[in-house]
Amino acid sequence: MVQSSIIDLCKQNNRKAQLQLYNQYCDGMYCVAKRFVNHTAEAEDIVQESFIKAFSKLQQFKGDVTFGAWLKRIVINKSIDYLKLKKQRLVELEDVHLKVIDNSNNNNWIVEDATSLDDIKKAINMLPDKYKFVVMLFLIEGYDHEEISEILNITQVASRTQLSRGRVKLQELLKHKNYG
Repeated sequence: MVQSSIIDLCKQNNRKAQLQLYNQYCDGMYCVAKRFVNHTAEAEDIVQESFIKAFSKLQQFKGDVTFGAWLKRIVINKSIDYLKLKKQRLVELEDVHLKVIDNSNNNNWIVEDATSLDDIKKAINMLPDKYKFVVMLFLIEGYDHEEISEILNITQVASRTQLSRGRVKLQELLKHKNYG
C-alpha cells in the first residue's frame, strides 16, 4: 500500500492502517528517543506518547516532509520535554550573552583514533542539557541550525553558539578520558 494512502486511512481513524504505520516506524523512533533519554522504559513511553500525538494531530500533516521526518520531530520534542520535566529546569542562555563563534575550527569534530563510539556517547550524555540537545540534534539527528532553533525554541545564533561550546566541552571530556 502506498504511504499516502496509509496516511489517508489513518486520518479516517482506520486502526489497521494505524497499526501498519506504527509497525513501520516504531523501531526507528524508539532509537531516536533512546538516544535522548538513554533508558528503555522511558524511550518506549515517549514513542507511545509520540504516536498518540501524531495520530491525534494527523490532520495537520500536510505532506511537505515525509511522515517519518514529521514523526521524528514529534519524538525529539517529546524526548526533550521529558528531560526538561525530569530535570525541572533547563538553563536558558540569553541572546545578550551569546557571541557568534565563526572560525575555521568551528567544524573540527575530530577525535583520537582510540576513542570509541561508546566513549563519545557517554561524553555527550555528560554535557549540560543546553549543549547536549544541540549537539545531538546536529551530529546525530542531522538537523541544521534553522531546524534546531525551531525545535528548541532558541535563535539560530544560540544554536550555533551552544553547538560550538558543546563541541569544546565534548573535546575536553574526551581529552580527559584519553589522558587520565
